[in-house]
Amino acid sequence: MPSTPVMDRWIRRTVERHLPWNVHLDLTYRCNERCIHCYLDHEDYGEMTTLEIECVLRQLAEAGTLFLTLSGGEIFLRQDLFELIAYARRLLFDVSVKTNALLVDAEKARRLQELGVRGVQISIYSADPEVHDSITKVRGSLARSLAAIRLLQGQGLHVKIACPLMTHNLAAYRGVQALAEELRIPYILDLTITPKMDGDTSILSLRNPSQDLLPILQDPIFNPKSCDRDDVFQPSLATGATGSSSASGLESHAYDDIPCSAGHNSCYISPYGDVFPCVQMPVATGNVRRERFEEIWYHSNEMNRVRGVRESQLPVCSSCTIRSHCERCPGLAQMEGGDLLGAYERACELAELKARIAGVEDPVSALHVKNGRDAVSCKVPPLNVLPQASA
Repeated sequence: MPSTPVMDRWIRRTVERHLPWNVHLDLTYRCNERCIHCYLDHEDYGEMTTLEIECVLRQLAEAGTLFLTLSGGEIFLRQDLFELIAYARRLLFDVSVKTNALLVDAEKARRLQELGVRGVQISIYSADPEVHDSITKVRGSLARSLAAIRLLQGQGLHVKIACPLMTHNLAAYRGVQALAEELRIPYILDLTITPKMDGDTSILSLRNPSQDLLPILQDPIFNPKSCDRDDVFQPSLATGATGSSSASGLESHAYDDIPCSAGHNSCYISPYGDVFPCVQMPVATGNVRRERFEEIWYHSNEMNRVRGVRESQLPVCSSCTIRSHCERCPGLAQMEGGDLLGAYERACELAELKARIAGVEDPVSALHVKNGRDAVSCKVPPLNVLPQASA
């Protein structure tokens, strides 16, 4: 989503001054679903207490944080959730939450509205209960999540759907998109399946092969200008903004020579107090149980190492002829390629597909040039869409 001129100036100021204006805080890793693609360990190894989290919130407010996303795991498993939200709102945070909504009833929806929560993001994997429930491993979970969405809407809350795509629900995006239009809420298509936070890459087997994503990247519903733009990978829907379900969604020229906002004006804090530049960047920079947040944010060697990375200095990617078509994530570069500064196969494959769709003849990423490998081997057929039989 392009930012307004005023917002762009503010983003630039937060980047230049390293203000942590956007913080993602997981309250728990415990969950009442067992989604097959989840990157978390759902055991409780000693979550921060209510008092510890309130202390962290005070430190974030002092550091200049404005946007606070509370997530998990499943946040409604925290008995102190509303107490923490109320405390955050008294500190004037703009609060959004992520939940599977299985535990949301009319009273909880009313409380969220009364506390001034700005937005609620809920993952929906398919409009077909059989497909959705097979991913969450909870029978009836789709019906319960949809019932909660309607309760939240009834309270005037802004709700959006996130739909991570994997092998189990590749053809489901059209059904979820139709569902979002019916509910008149934004829909986020997320093509990212990440390794687990402990480095386990086994769940990457659920990731769709790059070539299988071609019909989605070409789909005129998501790309009405016949895929002639540079933002093919983040298609535009009539129901609202789209992009990665873990990203802010805001674009700005302030990010032009840095990989992303991680470590510049945003970060992630785990339920155990560990601070990372991003939930998708497992570079531990400190722990708020042992150090003040500002000490970690401004003085951690690891945080400053991440902050010092520039796109123009990347050893491989800076010379890539199709770099403008690439959605390289430094966190995934670290997890999948072992190098925060490096290229990794998935990003290169998708960049080559996007470049082909945009009309680049025989695009080859710098990584494949370096390794003497061919680009993704597939022809770009006329625009088409996936069959809608499986919603």
